[in-house]
Amino acid sequence: MDFEPLLAGWDGEHAVVRHDAESGVWMFVCVHSTVLGPAGGGTRLRVYPAPVDGLADAMRLSGAMTWKMAGAGMPRGGGKAVLAVPELPTGEPRKRLLRRYGELVASLGGSYRTAGDMNISPEDLDVVAETCPWVYGTTGRGGNSGRGTARGALHAIRATIAHVFGSPDFTGRSVLVQGAGSVGAVLARELAEAGARVLVSDVDESRAAATGCETVPPERVIETEVDVYSPCAVGGTLDVESIPHLACRAVAGCANNQLADPEAAERLQERGILYAPDYIVSAGGIIQLIGLEDEGWDEAQLEQRLAGVGDTLRTLFAEAEATGVTPAEAADRLVRRRLEEARTG
Repeated sequence: MDFEPLLAGWDGEHAVVRHDAESGVWMFVCVHSTVLGPAGGGTRLRVYPAPVDGLADAMRLSGAMTWKMAGAGMPRGGGKAVLAVPELPTGEPRKRLLRRYGELVASLGGSYRTAGDMNISPEDLDVVAETCPWVYGTTGRGGNSGRGTARGALHAIRATIAHVFGSPDFTGRSVLVQGAGSVGAVLARELAEAGARVLVSDVDESRAAATGCETVPPERVIETEVDVYSPCAVGGTLDVESIPHLACRAVAGCANNQLADPEAAERLQERGILYAPDYIVSAGGIIQLIGLEDEGWDEAQLEQRLAGVGDTLRTLFAEAEATGVTPAEAADRLVRRRLEEARTG
């Protein structure tokens, strides 16, 4: 359990490591950047092979949040927390753990503001909020961020098909949503209501069927012929093995870290597949929570900002074409500009 090499090689601002004696849980809070504002990011509750894997996850995800916040133009930096548990807690022990975690976040004075992630529900965040004022996504405030993530993705996919096919109209277009969880299921419904032919795949086939859409077995997702492939579950699905078998014209989904390696963006471009950068597509959740809870937006203002996800993509697609780079590189350039302007301004 050697944390030193990870901490020494990390480009973030600070990491808090605490062992919770009562539960045996390791708590990791990683603040990657506060250049644009206080760091925001979810809390992940998960069983890891070793505690050091939880720290590595928190570091990696906090950096991704910096880029997501900057890409969305939100006044927040990137952070992430991980509760590395020996087993998933329930009942009163779970509540006691979440209250102690809230105390840890509160001790950081607002430099890190938490929300939900894997195995953390709005009801769990209600418990965290008992001991911490810096909590997004409780049942009584911004709500579940899945709806904002899905709505932003709808605008992103509309912009993507407009770039590929010359029209934003979903009629006659097909989208395969991989993952029917809190985001994918909502996105599938939104797409169907917009007129698209929607196919859904999930490792839990009952969840896919519950959407009422056509279902695709998980092993056939990559090779299924559709206009848009929309990964909304695990990341890393776009790699040297899968990309040659893709049968889509574009990729636009909410899963984090979809590219298994940086070269994947080039491989997609070589195949003529338009890639909508994942941290741009999936920004609707943070836009919802920050907008409703911190900025005081109403629903109309929220919808306007969610539509901005599509506007950002349209700009990035145009810049990528004009400069001869991939959309992924165009997005990275946008983020680097915004961070540099904040540092020097």
